[in-house]
Amino acid sequence: MAAGASRAAISGQQAPAGEPGAHSPGQRSAPRAPSPRPTPRPTPSRRPAALTRAWWHTPRLVRGLGALCLVSLLTVAAVAATVLGGARDGINTIGHRSAPQAVRAADLYFALSDMDAQAANLLLIGADPDYATLRTQTLTTYQDRRAQADADLQQAAVAAAADPAGQHAVQTVLGDLGDYEALEARAQLLEDQATAPAGKPSQAALDTYRQATDLLRGKLLPAADQVTAANAATVDRVYATQRGDLGAGWWWMLGTGVLALGALAALQRTLAIRFRRRVSLPLAAGTLLAVLALAAGLGLASGADRHLVTAKVSAYDSVIALSRARAVAYDSNADESRYLIDPSRAATYEQSYFEKTQSIVHIDGVTLDGYNPALTQLADQHYDNQSTVGFGGFLGTELRNITFPGEQAAAERVLAAFQKYQADDHNIRELQAQGKLKDAVTLDTGTGPGQSNADFGHLSDAFGDVLGINQKAFDGAVSAADSDLGTGVEVTGGLILAAALALTVLGVRPRLKEYS
Repeated sequence: MAAGASRAAISGQQAPAGEPGAHSPGQRSAPRAPSPRPTPRPTPSRRPAALTRAWWHTPRLVRGLGALCLVSLLTVAAVAATVLGGARDGINTIGHRSAPQAVRAADLYFALSDMDAQAANLLLIGADPDYATLRTQTLTTYQDRRAQADADLQQAAVAAAADPAGQHAVQTVLGDLGDYEALEARAQLLEDQATAPAGKPSQAALDTYRQATDLLRGKLLPAADQVTAANAATVDRVYATQRGDLGAGWWWMLGTGVLALGALAALQRTLAIRFRRRVSLPLAAGTLLAVLALAAGLGLASGADRHLVTAKVSAYDSVIALSRARAVAYDSNADESRYLIDPSRAATYEQSYFEKTQSIVHIDGVTLDGYNPALTQLADQHYDNQSTVGFGGFLGTELRNITFPGEQAAAERVLAAFQKYQADDHNIRELQAQGKLKDAVTLDTGTGPGQSNADFGHLSDAFGDVLGINQKAFDGAVSAADSDLGTGVEVTGGLILAAALALTVLGVRPRLKEYS
């Protein structure tokens, strides 16, 4: 019994029938159902990435970056050529065509005005022997101005060939100038035949002169002024367009240049990583050339902008204002003589003189009688404080645009001479009102110290001085721009571009050969 229990304990006791897990002797236990396995998660396919890596292999990557470098370098070159070429064309239009033509047209206006002033003076002094020397001088000046007007007109005709409006204005002057000269010659002949005293020309001579001066003031001078205005408008338009193009072009050059340098840097880095080389010397040299070329291009664009501003704003605006002021001053000088020789039109010529005076130095709210005191007050304020310019007109424009050494003093000499000339004019009218005609004629036409024509000569010289300062600055700015943007820039730029392209290819080609 004990032995049986021990075997049972060793072999394990069988579960009673009917209890879970019990089975009959000799019956096999039913196999356990296998536990369900977890459903495996789908793994993403790596085939596209593998294909991408296979397609974008090293040779193809190097070729792509190399092509990007070449295209970007060519793009920078094209943008630079467009920007700098446009700047060169703009400087050429302003500096060599439109601005000189505008100044030449103003010079034509000046020559025509002084022709008529001298013709009026010839009638004014008449056959009086006291003015024999002055008569010879006046005839010589008239002939000089006539030759000057002819030369200006020929140059204006050539310059206006491509401008329909300017060409029409020049044709007007060409067609009418001969008629004007014929009328002036007839007026002088009639005056010589009449041997009239000073200040009292013959009626026939005066009538003929009226026809001549009406032709000049009604057609010739407006046509000359139209040529000036047309060229001045061209200068303003080209300047505004070119400055806008230079500003935008500078940023385009910078943007495309940064893109090119970025592409070169990416190519350099790719070669360093993929081929285990620190640096590609040809590619580094090409990158250095690209940096230098970009810096030079940006510098040239900035320099062209500075030259353009100097030429147009600082110099040309003063040149054209002063040229027109001088021309108008000569016309007003003619009005002064017309006032004396033609009493029936004296009020008209007096008003014309005042309008021209206002265009030179404009003072609000004054009449001719009150002009000189107001001018003295405003001039004194300016002399005390140079930044104070309380008047307008051409001279006001100049005094607000002082830029160059010596210009301030020269412009103030114009103002002082203008004041003196206005004082002379006031004295001439006073003498005329007092019935002292010959004294008025002497003061008007005299070239001695303190006389009107002498003081007007000082005014003309002062205009010439300040004009010379601004003209020299204008020519210098245009010359500097021509030098900076000359054909040598294109040649140098082309050589740098060719070298940068060749060095880029030279840096890539040996690496690609390693895969061939």
